[in-house]
Amino acid sequence: MGMRPPAGLPSLSKRTRVLLILALIAAALLLIGPRFVDIYTDWLWFGEVDFRGVFSRVLFTRLALFVIVGLVVGAIVWLALLLAYRSRPMFLPSPGSNDPVARYRTAVMTRQKLFGIGIPVVIGLFAGLVGQASWATVQMFFNGSSFGITDPQFGKDIGFYAFDLPFYQFVLNWLFVAVIIAFFASLITHYIFGGLRLSGRQGALTRSARVQLAILAGTFVLLKAISYWFDRYALLFSSRKEPTFTGAGYTDINAVLPAKLILMAIAIICAIAFFAAIFLRDLRIPAMAVVLLVLSSILVGAVYPLIVEQFSVKPNAADKERAYIERNITATRQAYGITDETVEYVPYSGKTEKQPKDVPSDVTTIANTRLLDPNILSPTFTAQQQLKNFYAFPKSLNIDRYDMNGDLRDFVVAARELSPSSLQGNQTDWINKHTVYTHGNGFVAAYANQVTAVSGDAQNNTGGYPIYTVSDLTTKPTDKALEVDNPRIYYGPVIAASDADYAIVGGSPGSAPREYDTDDQKYTYTGDGGVGIGNWFNRLAFAAKYTERNILFSGAIGSDSKIIYNRDPAERVNKVAPWLTTDGTVYPAVVDGRMQWIVDAYTTLDNYPYAQRSSLEGLVQDSTNQATGRMLPKKEVSYIRNSVKATVDAYDGTVTLYQVDDKDPVLKAWMGVFPDTVKPKSDVSADLQAHFRYPEDLFKVQREMLAKYHVDDPGVFFGNNAFWSVPSDPTVDTDKNQPPYYVLSGNPKTAKPQFVLTSPMVGYQRELLSAYISVQSDPQNYGKFTVLQLPTETQTQGPQQAQSAMTSNPRVASELSLLKQSNKIQYGNLLTLPIADGGILYVEPIYTQRNSPNAFPQLARVMVSFTDTNGIKVGYAPTLAEALDQVFGSGTGNAATAPSGETSPTPEQNTGQTTSPTTTPPPPAAGQTPDKAAAVAQLDSALANLQTAQQRGDFKAYGDALDQLQKAIQAYQQAGG
Repeated sequence: MGMRPPAGLPSLSKRTRVLLILALIAAALLLIGPRFVDIYTDWLWFGEVDFRGVFSRVLFTRLALFVIVGLVVGAIVWLALLLAYRSRPMFLPSPGSNDPVARYRTAVMTRQKLFGIGIPVVIGLFAGLVGQASWATVQMFFNGSSFGITDPQFGKDIGFYAFDLPFYQFVLNWLFVAVIIAFFASLITHYIFGGLRLSGRQGALTRSARVQLAILAGTFVLLKAISYWFDRYALLFSSRKEPTFTGAGYTDINAVLPAKLILMAIAIICAIAFFAAIFLRDLRIPAMAVVLLVLSSILVGAVYPLIVEQFSVKPNAADKERAYIERNITATRQAYGITDETVEYVPYSGKTEKQPKDVPSDVTTIANTRLLDPNILSPTFTAQQQLKNFYAFPKSLNIDRYDMNGDLRDFVVAARELSPSSLQGNQTDWINKHTVYTHGNGFVAAYANQVTAVSGDAQNNTGGYPIYTVSDLTTKPTDKALEVDNPRIYYGPVIAASDADYAIVGGSPGSAPREYDTDDQKYTYTGDGGVGIGNWFNRLAFAAKYTERNILFSGAIGSDSKIIYNRDPAERVNKVAPWLTTDGTVYPAVVDGRMQWIVDAYTTLDNYPYAQRSSLEGLVQDSTNQATGRMLPKKEVSYIRNSVKATVDAYDGTVTLYQVDDKDPVLKAWMGVFPDTVKPKSDVSADLQAHFRYPEDLFKVQREMLAKYHVDDPGVFFGNNAFWSVPSDPTVDTDKNQPPYYVLSGNPKTAKPQFVLTSPMVGYQRELLSAYISVQSDPQNYGKFTVLQLPTETQTQGPQQAQSAMTSNPRVASELSLLKQSNKIQYGNLLTLPIADGGILYVEPIYTQRNSPNAFPQLARVMVSFTDTNGIKVGYAPTLAEALDQVFGSGTGNAATAPSGETSPTPEQNTGQTTSPTTTPPPPAAGQTPDKAAAVAQLDSALANLQTAQQRGDFKAYGDALDQLQKAIQAYQQAGG
């Protein structure tokens, strides 16, 4: 009796097919349509900022990779399916037989194009979509160059590991994927069409199926042999010895490396065995080859290194790993820029018998001691300088410095930005939100070391506030250095914090101004920023982008209208330079009369041989509340350079990238990928360079490295006992690291103020001070580290201990208890200041904030702590001058008066005039030459002039006195002093 043939897949009616096609088209539009809108609007935006070359290059590279990877993978799979189908047996089982795959075979035969072409196309599309994400790897391969440094194991240039090896691994990975998919596609095809049958004891495999599967399996094993070869180089990134060190250790070099070569040879033999199966009918040879390869991988690749590690290395780890720790130390210092070329280690006693007032550089340091904490004072700035409810300042302000009539002064700076989230009532109407309230207004700066007069009265409510210098539409600062020609702010991190950060400016020709400027005037944007939406196509694109119909139908939009979006300065830099990692903080600066956002940007690698690998996110987490709340991305790095400084104009959004490190091979490679996108260092103006700061995030990474890699001896390094730690922040109730602080300190050689970023370091798992790290931000010495190393046999209090000593002082504790009854107490930044040629001074402001809804912080007290031969001394007073006098005796506090004290300078103090005291030279002492006596008199005169200038608050005279003192020192040295 005959049986019915297996039924194929059910057919669809014409109407069902049409509906299905329409549904697929709608789904595709929903999925792909927004992407095309984003691409088009991005293309417009890149044209606005004049970086369309970046957009085109990235898009072309992605498309090229999509096509190449998709074609290669899809073609290999298609060829495998085609060969398997064409080599199917001529005589298939009859329809009446009990064939379990008969219905599937029928379905495939009735839809050959769907399965034979559709499957490779779908696989190719998915492969292309994944592969195009590696555009950076491909571009770096074609544009990378040498580092000029060779690795200690294979003698290859670091450029091979940075640029070439990732590309080779990328190609190998996709070949693996293609061959594996092709193998299983062939296997399934042969099974469906009878080339592979599982019936019977041993089953059956046709010759064509055997040949095809053997070739694919042999190719896979051959690729594995090539992979073993490149795996040797990847050993230099080994994490086997983490957290002790990164890179190949004794086991990797003496066990794993030979194992890789042995496995490579075995893999080649196994590949030959598979290829031999083409001619031999016996499949036992390739089967034995597979068993050999698997056993070898286990025994040679895993068990043998484990035995070496457990029984040879661990019992003698310090000696066995010594050479490899040396490699790790050298490579890490190179990768993180902390070599002897940039870092100077200076012994520092931690104790002294000198007085700060007798050391010229200390006088400068004390005169510029910062009292304003930028992480606390945002509410104060808001309360006193907000002007309108829709203006705001970032949660954390910034520190910068300006040359004020020849004197370098540091300021707490901020931009008065528009805050769309602060709009209230009818201000939130779409028209008002996006076409009226479009920009901020003004640059605000406050002297970092100066506040309004602080009274000794604990309930004083008028003093302790910043002294502002403001440049906006209605106010001009007294000093040109802080004056902004156009103070309107269309771009900034606060503006961009809104979910829809776009603004629509301009209108039809001759239309009345619409944007709010002041209560008395409206404004129409005239800058180059923004994308034109005068035509209906662009309006439709942006209406779709923001899902906002008002963009299509609003009468406020005319032929000259533009839409301003992507307003966060850091995000603008990230978009035009996707190969850079931006710092977590951007800060405003007045440069040549324009307000610019300065953004620090990094080039990074994750595969620098032997260099310590670390997480950026983990290294930069501390108590500092960054202005935007942004943190660096979660990525592992083993190389970082601040090779690019970027500026974003606050008015027109212009993005400019500057090369500030012409030795960085990674940046050179990217400049080859995107020529003419980064301007040379010679294009940096002197005014802009004067505002470059050493970036905090990079410093946090480097201080973490210096905590370990200041150690030279591998044996000491292995023991961990000489390591340092970043102290926890004593001013907050968390275990977060103390952030680094920008300070204006006296140069030890010239006594002139220098802008540095600093951080104390404590002993490993201890609280005693072990080192003090500072790095220069001034143009002439930018990036130079000084590490003061304290002796291990002395005990110098660290930040936590200093905080405890100050707050537990009976007098301090008693008054703080009284203040807390009606105020909220906030501890400001605890500054650590090396003074008196060996001593450590701690200075900490205390802010009070009344327990009321509209209250804001004000400086109430200043605590200082200093340790000398008589023990720990604590000063506590309304002013820094009084607190210093309590610790050092009368006279030291004079250095803390204006220009650095807590009172506003009077008009008489700002006249810029001074009268130097007349000094009669004393007769020469016994044994002194007249020249030497004259030099001594010149020194006395210079010191007297310096003290007079400090007391008068005369900035110009203070700078002149410093110059006079330097000349006097040189004269004394020449006279044999």
